[in-house]
Amino acid sequence: MTETLLFHVSDIHFGLENNEALDWFSAEVTRLRPSAIAITGDLTMRARHHEFRAAEDWIGTLDAPVTLDVGNHDMPYFNLIERFFDPYKRFGRMRDVVEREIDLPGIALVPLKTAVRMQPRFNWSKGWVTGRALDKCLAAIDALPKGTRVLVTVHHPLREVGTQGTALTRGGSKALAELAKRNVLGVLSGHVHDAFDIMEDTPHGPVRMIGAGTLSQRLRSTPPSFNELHWDGERLEVHIRNLEHVPDEAMKIDDVPEDAQPPRHEGEPVAPVGAVPRTDPPVN
Repeated sequence: MTETLLFHVSDIHFGLENNEALDWFSAEVTRLRPSAIAITGDLTMRARHHEFRAAEDWIGTLDAPVTLDVGNHDMPYFNLIERFFDPYKRFGRMRDVVEREIDLPGIALVPLKTAVRMQPRFNWSKGWVTGRALDKCLAAIDALPKGTRVLVTVHHPLREVGTQGTALTRGGSKALAELAKRNVLGVLSGHVHDAFDIMEDTPHGPVRMIGAGTLSQRLRSTPPSFNELHWDGERLEVHIRNLEHVPDEAMKIDDVPEDAQPPRHEGEPVAPVGAVPRTDPPVN
């Protein structure tokens, strides 16, 4: 079987993007020609029209199929009517690639929505896997040809901490358990702005969770990076590519913080609805 190369990038945050990192990533797409690119959310900083236009222009230059998850930053912050009734409107022509399944020989990228327009807790920036979203993802997996392996794409990591008030992603534990039943290769995510590659135990076996860093100016503990994934039909290898040539292991955080939030940029406005001022959790 010919090896499949995939790129996994996240949290570009157009509006506070790192142009050097974006140019570098684009050059690597041209040079290595991945079979597909997974962008796991937070494409924009504040879901403003000009941020989406810049993102659309950049994605249009990438010579590879793209699937794009919606992040909490991609929901309208200041237009509540639009947020509730047409939250994807500002994606424009990019709506064709939002939560798009990509089928490749022997492997598929299947989206699982974790960003919701509203939820019954104050901080709407956190993730939620609704029953409807999980059912849609599982149905897509079950419909694939027998023997196809799956990488599920999400914005928020699915790791739960077992508490109602500060759970990282509501419904995450249930989603992981269901994905373990289907022997998925891994779950690709963003949101925390640092890379990780960990195994999460579930009642039905472990699930591999793979997080990408950021190509924005909103750095946490590591430089701008993206993940380069190699699938040979039996093994998935993940290499963290970064601008400062730091070795893979030194780029990874040990675990997802309990209340995972990327750092707040100085001068960044606080969303008026459903969000609270962010405090950075300890860096592991």
